[in-house]
Amino acid sequence: MTVSLALPGPLQPGRFLQRPNQFTIRVRLDLTGEVVLAHLPDPGRLVDLLVEDARVWIRAADNLQRKTHWSAVVAQDTETGVLVSVDTRLPNELVHAALEEDGLEELDGWSLVQREATIGRSRFDFLLQTVSGEQMALEVKGVTMVKQGIAMFPDAPSDRAVKHLQELSAIAQQPGWGATALFLVQRIDAEKVMAARHIDHAFAVALADAARAGVRLIARRCQLTLEEMALGNSIPVDPALHRH
Repeated sequence: MTVSLALPGPLQPGRFLQRPNQFTIRVRLDLTGEVVLAHLPDPGRLVDLLVEDARVWIRAADNLQRKTHWSAVVAQDTETGVLVSVDTRLPNELVHAALEEDGLEELDGWSLVQREATIGRSRFDFLLQTVSGEQMALEVKGVTMVKQGIAMFPDAPSDRAVKHLQELSAIAQQPGWGATALFLVQRIDAEKVMAARHIDHAFAVALADAARAGVRLIARRCQLTLEEMALGNSIPVDPALHRH
């Protein structure tokens, strides 16, 4: 069974010009040549995607009272031509759909109890449960950076992501609890997932510690078109502290 989400649209093609700040980009529309300011829903660095003249696709904002009347949805990797989702909201929505449709074989036997569940000192994306009453904290991390087939997370230092892994490690060791980190690669060209140690050493350490603590580390890549993002194959997560 293929689980997919329709991308918000209609999409307008354009060329990336510059990134004035973390959450906005300037785009020249292909159809009119007009230069517009678009909201960027991904706060990551995206340095390999947002290069001058890179192809991007944006959509008109639902709320016209907003300062930016456009939102970025898709970018194209200039080296590989692969389409990449740059909307950080889509990974959670896709995983939510997969959980409701039993589309994640890695989590067979687990049922969705709650989204945005507070467990311990952190809020996690999903709370799952088995028929026998065992519970699981599930955290989803969207991944956009891929180098030579290796998806790397994060693409900017993330204290929040480190905290999540540390909390998952603590949860995994509690009786009756499980903990899972799911890396959703928002493109199709990844063969495995690794920590971007050269960007966030603390996250790499936390990932290795989480694996040792019993946190399940799973990953899926996605097939992206300009119409939809579909859940793709499972790929391995390598938690070892490699040098990049």
